[in-house]
Amino acid sequence: MGYLQHPVSEDRPVRIGLIGAGWIGSFHAESVALRIPNARLEAIADPALPAVEALAGRLGVAKISTDPADVLQDPDVDAVLIAAPARFHSGLIAAAARAGKHAFCEKPGGRTVEELDEALTAAGAAGVVVQFGFNRRYADGFAAARKLIDDGAVGTPQLLRSLTRDPGTADGIADPGRIPPGTIFLETLIHDFDTLNWLNPGAVPVSVYAVADALVAPGAKEGGLLDTAVVTVTYNNGAIAVAEANFNAVYGYDVRGEVFGSAGMVTAGGPQETSATSYTAAGIGSATVRRNVDLFHDAYTAELAHFVNAVKAGRDGTEAPAAHAPGGTDARNALAVALAAFRSAETGLPVDVASVAVLTPAEPAQHLVGNIA
Repeated sequence: MGYLQHPVSEDRPVRIGLIGAGWIGSFHAESVALRIPNARLEAIADPALPAVEALAGRLGVAKISTDPADVLQDPDVDAVLIAAPARFHSGLIAAAARAGKHAFCEKPGGRTVEELDEALTAAGAAGVVVQFGFNRRYADGFAAARKLIDDGAVGTPQLLRSLTRDPGTADGIADPGRIPPGTIFLETLIHDFDTLNWLNPGAVPVSVYAVADALVAPGAKEGGLLDTAVVTVTYNNGAIAVAEANFNAVYGYDVRGEVFGSAGMVTAGGPQETSATSYTAAGIGSATVRRNVDLFHDAYTAELAHFVNAVKAGRDGTEAPAAHAPGGTDARNALAVALAAFRSAETGLPVDVASVAVLTPAEPAQHLVGNIA
């Protein structure tokens, strides 16, 4: 089918087509349209036409469709922003590459390493930029922690920790149609796995052991829906890491990281909205945030800005921005750990990551290249 029409917005240097107009897709669309000056939201596609019409109308986007192929075939689209459900991610990356479009893809990069590899091979052959949505790398605290690690502040990493506590509700978790089995590993903890990999530079995970249960919504366990998990990851440099997640943090959206090493420790993150703390007769308190797009508002914007700048640099023949942008190797490594954790939780046994995929550490020069080497 062809595009429907909505009012035209102002022209921008890098024209982006959004595929997936759900929660995070809509927020990313706002960032592209309103917060990134050298980008233009050119088109939106999603099977749910009312959602597309509402988003396009609010942001002044001319081209809308229920078919992603319209975006991929549009000669006016330079890059696509993939925020569709995870089962479509790898296929859309590959289709974008074949169409000569750069791709920013939300996590995970795929459901299996094999399908992600196929997508990354296609992207590498096409020479397109591919970046994945591991936004914590762009949060000020986490970025500062990585710089301290690079500068030797912790010495040799020995113990690492990353956690995600999502302020969901038991009622929402109990909805079997909303959260598919494996979500806690493939779509929640995968952020923690990437964070741990990133905060242990040069190392790759070798073994994973996971314990998980339905403690928030026990009735959902029969359908395979797990809401609480702890995962231990060992690395080839000897470091031991722990990742944990829970879907019902009543006090707010809580994301933290920690690296302890031979020379010291660095920490990052937390649920606080600001550093302001009250000390009153009622006790000590501080405001917390309740949504991921609030806790990581600036990080979500920064990751897209980095992607846009990389696309623009390639098109203009200028130097691409230097940063720890998550590319194909990073997405592959995090996915392998997530799949190993899912298998471990099912079997109750440790899983050798090499049985899922042979991993290599990501190099900065490779982060925005669509390859797996």
